[in-house]
Amino acid sequence: MRVLRDIILLALVVLSPSSLVWAGPPFITDDPQPVEYLHWEVYLATQWAHNKDTGTMGTLPHVEVNYGVVPDVQLHAIVPMVYSASPDSSTQYGLGDIELGVKYRFIQEDENGWRPQVGIFPIAVLPSGDSSRGLGDGYIKLFFPLWLQKSWGPWTTYGGGGYWYHPGDDNKNYWFTGWLLQRTFFSVLTLGAEIFNTSPKAKGESDETAFNVGGYIDLSEEHHILLSAGRDIKGKNTLSAYLAFQWTFGPREIK
Repeated sequence: MRVLRDIILLALVVLSPSSLVWAGPPFITDDPQPVEYLHWEVYLATQWAHNKDTGTMGTLPHVEVNYGVVPDVQLHAIVPMVYSASPDSSTQYGLGDIELGVKYRFIQEDENGWRPQVGIFPIAVLPSGDSSRGLGDGYIKLFFPLWLQKSWGPWTTYGGGGYWYHPGDDNKNYWFTGWLLQRTFFSVLTLGAEIFNTSPKAKGESDETAFNVGGYIDLSEEHHILLSAGRDIKGKNTLSAYLAFQWTFGPREIK
């Protein structure tokens, strides 16, 4: 228990006070590694973002489910309950925009060499939230990214980027790029940091750069705690945070 307490304290100490699209929990940047064949990942999560000009928004909660439908292919869905509190209106709460995707890894990592694993993860964000109440965008959005990952012992680095189709009045399609470095400690704690950039998302806006730090704690083989926090380096001075409980399960042996 003392070891677990020390691990939790260490994880909290490194978190310092962006976007609400947490692609590779607990981070924004994703990786190419799909869920193992016939295995599941289920997240019960909450996320928060605050900007002094536009207010506070987040999810409370959202459920994310990933499933390894065939080897190297993962199905993905997020169903969020969203809240939005702008400075000049009352707080709104309800169903947000639902996210669906498919991750496909087409290059395996060479564990004894330099070749990384590589994959794609196209995502569709459906306009299921009420945009008139600030709970959704009102348009379907599409993301077409390419991700790479390489590991050496306890170290892992991954990243990449892609193109967002972002329709709407005064909106612009834009690029996302991000990279992350993380390390595993004590076999049960992983800590990492990422930096990412988005090109202008709307007319008259500039690009934005932000960072997050965080990690996850393996309570057991099936139960995990994930958390992260960060802020803009260049942009709207948004603070953000993420917290989730993750349940992973599936057959122990496939014959």
